[in-house]
Amino acid sequence: MSIGVGIVGCGMISNFHARAIAEIRGARITACFDMVPPAATAFAERIGCTPYQALPDLLADSQVDVVTICTPSGAHAEPAVAAARAGKHVIVEKPLEVTLKRCDRIIRACEHAGVTLSTIFPSRFHESSQLIKRAIDRGRFGRLTMGDAYVKWFRTQEYYDSGAWRGTWKLDGGGALMNQAIHSVDLLTWLMGPVAQVSAYTSTLTHQRIEVEDVATATLRFSNGALGVIEATTAAYPGTLKRIEIHGSEGSAVLEEEDIKNWEFARAARGDAALRRRMTGKTESGGGATDPAAIGHHGHTKQFKDVFRAIKKGTSPLIDGYEGRRSVEIILAVYASAQRGRPVDLPLRRDPVLK
Repeated sequence: MSIGVGIVGCGMISNFHARAIAEIRGARITACFDMVPPAATAFAERIGCTPYQALPDLLADSQVDVVTICTPSGAHAEPAVAAARAGKHVIVEKPLEVTLKRCDRIIRACEHAGVTLSTIFPSRFHESSQLIKRAIDRGRFGRLTMGDAYVKWFRTQEYYDSGAWRGTWKLDGGGALMNQAIHSVDLLTWLMGPVAQVSAYTSTLTHQRIEVEDVATATLRFSNGALGVIEATTAAYPGTLKRIEIHGSEGSAVLEEEDIKNWEFARAARGDAALRRRMTGKTESGGGATDPAAIGHHGHTKQFKDVFRAIKKGTSPLIDGYEGRRSVEIILAVYASAQRGRPVDLPLRRDPVLK
C-alpha cells in the first residue's frame, strides 16, 4: 500500500515534513496547498508534487491519502476538519490547536469520518525518551516524586516580526509555552502522567509588539502526587538545549535534548553503564534553542512511520488527537493561573478567556 501525502501550509515546518516523508519507503508527497499561491508553487518545484490554489481541489485529489497540516497554530482546525470530511487521514503539526474547543472540533470530525488523527510530537520517538519511558513503566524509578521541564531558548525580535500571526493569541495561541515549550510539556506529561493542578506566572519582558509571554514559570501537581516545574522562555540569550528531569524514590534521569545526562538507580541493572556511554553525544543539532530551523527531522520520520503503520493496520498511532489535546490543556491552565493569580485544577471545564 502506497501512501500519498498532501501538505497544507508551505512555511518552514513543511520542509521538515517533506524531508521526513522522503525517507519512508512507500510514502510520497503528491500535492501541496498554501494560502499564498507562490509559496505552494515554490514548494512543489522543490519537492516534485502538484501545487493547488484551493484546498478543496487538493482534497479532491485521489492521490492524496493523508493530509498533514502545517499552517499557523490557530489555523489548524478548518483544514483538518475539511480533510477529515473528505475522507483523508489527518496529521497536525503541534499544537493540535490553540483552544480546547478547536481541538475537539478536529477530534470529533476525524472520529465521525473514521479517519486516523495524529499530532506531531517527535521528541517522544527519540531513543532516549523511549528508554526513560520504559524504565518508568518497569518501576525502576520507584515512586515518582518530581518531574521538571526547562526550555530556555532565545528568539530575536525579527523572529516575531517575520509573520503577523506570530505572538498573537488567535493564531500563535501563546508564546514560549504554546509555541516552543509544548514539546517538553507533552514529553513531561507522557513520562509523569496527568497533571492535576498548576500555579503559574507569565510575563513579556524583552520582546515588543507581541500579545503573549516570552517568560513563564509553573509549578505542577501530578495526579500521582508527584510535584514538578515548567520553565519556558524565548528571552534567554543565546539559548540552551531543552532539559527534562525525572526523579523517583529509587532512581533519577536527566534528558538534555536527545542526550541522557544522568541515569542512576538504587538497583543497578546490567547494561546501565553501556547505556550511559551510548546515550551521550546523541544530539546533532542546536535543538531550536537559538535558530528555529536548527532541528533534525529524524523524530518526524519515526512519527510518520508510526502513523502510516497505524493507518495500514487500522490501529491507533502513539500520539492521537487526545494525546495532542492534553498538552494544550496544561498550557491553557498555566495561562489561566497566571492571569487569575491562583492555582487552576485540571481538567479544565472550558477554554479560559486569555488576554
